[in-house]
Amino acid sequence: MKTAIFRIIFALCVSGMLFAMGEKDVETEKSVTLKLGFQANTSSKEYVAAERFAEEVKALSEGTVSVQIFAGGQLGDDRSMLEQVAAGALDLVYAETGRFGLWVEEAEIFGYPFAFNDFAHLERTLASDYGKSLHAKFLAKGWRILATGYNGTRQTTSNRPINSIADMKGMKLRVPNAAANLNFAKYAGAAPTPMAFAEVYLALKTNAVDGQENPLSTIDAQKFYEVQKFCALTGHILNDNNIVMSEAVYKKMSRQQQQAVMEAARRAQAYQTQLFTEDESRLIEVFKSKGMIVTAPDKTPFRSACKPMYDEYVAKYGVAAIDAINAAQ
Repeated sequence: MKTAIFRIIFALCVSGMLFAMGEKDVETEKSVTLKLGFQANTSSKEYVAAERFAEEVKALSEGTVSVQIFAGGQLGDDRSMLEQVAAGALDLVYAETGRFGLWVEEAEIFGYPFAFNDFAHLERTLASDYGKSLHAKFLAKGWRILATGYNGTRQTTSNRPINSIADMKGMKLRVPNAAANLNFAKYAGAAPTPMAFAEVYLALKTNAVDGQENPLSTIDAQKFYEVQKFCALTGHILNDNNIVMSEAVYKKMSRQQQQAVMEAARRAQAYQTQLFTEDESRLIEVFKSKGMIVTAPDKTPFRSACKPMYDEYVAKYGVAAIDAINAAQ
């Protein structure tokens, strides 16, 4: 009798200990609030995708991870935010793969004109052994790439028709102050004109510049069709968009939270890719309906003109990246 009672008491004690341990495990799943910063404003598709990311993270983490969104450069420019993420002072940021070339120089080719045929080509390159090695170099500097989405392909609007590369000669083309965009304009025969984005609409309206280059979604959002008659589908630079997380912050989360963040990012970037892809097909017809004349110049002479960029790249960094890009076609 005493033995039976002792066994019951022992079993209850063990159950209590296990229950307490279980409660302790639950308690260690501390709630986390992550800050995501980027340059695009609240009317952008990037913002819509960021909202999807926040929703997915909350659901997949069962409420233990939430995301605060800071759009419109509230937390600094993209370079500053990337540096904050590497240092663990900011949790998340959007960034193009080519932008990492500021720190991992060989990555700059991901922003070169005509490097990729389409987004699927870029995805295959990133999935290659070379792409994985590049991500490993980013990780060593504190950046974990959670997922990559499509962010549009840059096209050219102008106040005169562009039917061939010859029509670019002498055109004052507004470009951001970035090497790839400046070189595209220069090698195409235009006069590259760096200018703050906020000043572009008025500059186009007053013919202070003859044209500009941006993804179709940006041309639509900024209503450049109101001040430009022509749109040439030059398709010169393909923009990707990574959700980048601070590795220091990532390591502080539980395994379940890490998995939730990774999966949420994958879903959000797949959604962003869908948004941009669907929109590009639609917007060409929208621009035509608003009176724009849309042309499709032969890209081959443009590619040939940009060859010096690739020759210089090979001289500096070798052929590994170009071989990976070519193999992924």
